[in-house]
Amino acid sequence: MKKILILIVAICYAVAYAQTEQPKALEVKTTNSLGQEVITCTPVKFFKTPPVRDWPEVQDLTDEEQNEVPRMFDMEGYLEAAQVKETDPIVQDVMGTRTMRAPIVNFDGLSSASYPPDPSGAAGPNHYVQAINTRFRVYDKSGNPETPIRGLSSLWSGSSNEGDPIVMYDRHADRWFISQFQVNPNRILVAISETSDPTGAYYAYEFTLSQFPDYPKYSIWWDGYYMTSNSNHTAVVFERDAMLAGDANAQMVSLSLPDLNFMGFKSPLPADADGPLPPDGTPCYFFNLEDNAFQGVDQDRIKIYEMTTDWTNTANSQAVISQTLPVDPFDAVFTGEFSNIAQPGTGQRLDAIMGVFMYRAQHMRWIGYNTIMLSHAVDMGGNRSAVRWYELRDQNDGNWSVHQSGTYDPDGTSSRWMSSCAMDAYGNIGLAYSICNSTDIYPGIRYTGRLGTDPLGQMTFAEEIAVDGLGSQTITDRFGDYGHMSLDPDGGTFWHTGEWISTNGATRNRIFSFQLLTNVGIGNPYYEQLSLIVSQADGMINVDAAGIYGEEEVQIDLMGMDGRIIATTKLYPAGGKASQTFESSSLGAGIYFVRIGNKNFQSSERVLIGR
Repeated sequence: MKKILILIVAICYAVAYAQTEQPKALEVKTTNSLGQEVITCTPVKFFKTPPVRDWPEVQDLTDEEQNEVPRMFDMEGYLEAAQVKETDPIVQDVMGTRTMRAPIVNFDGLSSASYPPDPSGAAGPNHYVQAINTRFRVYDKSGNPETPIRGLSSLWSGSSNEGDPIVMYDRHADRWFISQFQVNPNRILVAISETSDPTGAYYAYEFTLSQFPDYPKYSIWWDGYYMTSNSNHTAVVFERDAMLAGDANAQMVSLSLPDLNFMGFKSPLPADADGPLPPDGTPCYFFNLEDNAFQGVDQDRIKIYEMTTDWTNTANSQAVISQTLPVDPFDAVFTGEFSNIAQPGTGQRLDAIMGVFMYRAQHMRWIGYNTIMLSHAVDMGGNRSAVRWYELRDQNDGNWSVHQSGTYDPDGTSSRWMSSCAMDAYGNIGLAYSICNSTDIYPGIRYTGRLGTDPLGQMTFAEEIAVDGLGSQTITDRFGDYGHMSLDPDGGTFWHTGEWISTNGATRNRIFSFQLLTNVGIGNPYYEQLSLIVSQADGMINVDAAGIYGEEEVQIDLMGMDGRIIATTKLYPAGGKASQTFESSSLGAGIYFVRIGNKNFQSSERVLIGR
C-alpha cells in the first residue's frame, strides 16, 4: 500500500509539470556592428514546478555524474616556456590584531560523493539555500532544514543531476535563482522562484548552447542575469524581467569576449550587484585575471570588459574590452596541473584552481563611486598558496582603478586558497578561504576581514576558525571547485559555504555566518547612530533619517528596481536629521528603493508599492 501511495504522489507530481506551458524554442544568429556573432534563443523547455515543500519525500539522490567531475582544461600552449618567479610587494605576513567574533551560525550542510562538491549558497531575509553537485536544500537562518534534501534534477523535469550549481538571492526582486549545467545535449538550466519563498514553486528554464558550458558563474544586474563559462560562450545574459514574470519565451543572448587571455581554462567573472542596482544603461562589467606567465601577456593585470544588451533588438548587443588594468606582481600559476596544495600525512595534493578569479565579482553602488571585490590564489613558492584580493573603484564612469589590494599570507607556512570575498553595506570587507599545510593543519575553513576605516591593503582582524579539518583527502586532487560568500539582506552579515575534510577523508560542506560591525562597534562614526525609516501614507513615501554624523550635504534618492534614479534631492542635515517625501501615487506597482548618503556613508530601504 505504501508503494502504491508513493506511486500516486509521483504521478500527480509529474502531471503538475506536464500541465505547464511548453514554449517553441527559437534561435537566431546575427552579426553586430563590431563583427561579433550574437546568438539569441528562447528556452527549449519551460516548466512551473509544484511548490518544493509539497514534493514527494522519495527523490532520486544518486550521484548520476561521475564521482570525479571532468573539467575542460588544456594547459599546453597557454603558458610561456619560462616563468620567472616574482617578488610580491604587497604581502601581509602578519596577523591582524582586531579580535574576530566566532561564527554566528555554523553547521554542516549537504554532503555528496562527487569530487569536487562545488558548494554554493545565498541568504535571504528568512532562509539560506545551499546547492552542491547533485542536490539542494532550504534551511532557516538558524541552520534547521525546511525541506528534505532534493536532487537538482527535481527542478527540471527530465533532467539529470549534473551539477556546477550556483544559488543567488535576488534582493532587488526578492526572488531566488538556482542553476546547473547539462551535457548531451549541452544546456544551462535556470530556476527562478515564483515568490520570495524558496520552498514554493519555481519557473524552470532550459537553454541550449552549442558547447558544454563548463564552470558557469552568474551575476545579478539591472537588465539581466549575466553568466560566464569555460566555453566559447564566455558572455551570456538571460532576460531577467521576463524570467521573474514566468515568461515561457524569455530570451538568452550569448557571444564571445574578444582577445581573452587564459591558461587553458576560461573563467572571467561578471559584476554581481549586492548593493543598489547600477543605473539603467550601465553595461555589465566582466573581469579576467591575466598572469604574465600566460602566453601573450607581458604584465600581471586585470582585463575588464563591458557587455551591453539590447533586448528589443538583440543584434545590437556587444562585448568590448574597456580597460587593461596593471596590478602589483603576482604568480598565479602552480606546478602539477591539478595537484598543488600539500596536506598532512599523504602525498595527495589538492587543486588550487589556478589562474582564475574566484566567485564572486561583488559590485556595490555607493554615492559618488562603485566598488568591485575580487580574489584569487597566488603561489608563494613550492605550491604554497596565499590569497590575493582587490577592491576596485570607479567614479560612476566605468573607469576602474585599484583602490586597495593585498596578498594575505599571515604565517608563511600554510596554504590559503578557494577564497571568496565581499564588502558589507558599511564598507567593511570579509574574506573566507580553505586552509591546510603539509604537517598539522588538515583542510578546513577560516576567515578574516577589515573595517572600512582601517589602513588600506590590510586584513586587520585575526584569523578565525569556521571549522578545523580532521583528515586529508586521498582519493583525488579535485577540491572545491569554489566557495561562495554572500551578503545577507541586512547589509552587515556575511554568509559563506565551502568544502572541508572530516575524518577518514570524508568531504563535508560548511555553512557559516559572521559580522564585522558588531565586533568592536562599527568603527565608523557615520554609522554608529544612523537610522533610516521609510513609510507610506496618502500617496506619499516618507523618508526620515536620524543620527547623521557631521554637517556635510546628504543626497536622498528614490530608485527603481532597474537602478534608475526616479527622484532625488540634496539637503543639509539639521541636528543629525534629514527628511524628505516622494509622491508615490503616480508610480506603478512594484519594488522601489530609498537611499540616503554622501561620499562617507549610505543607507537604503526597500519599498513595495501595490496597486
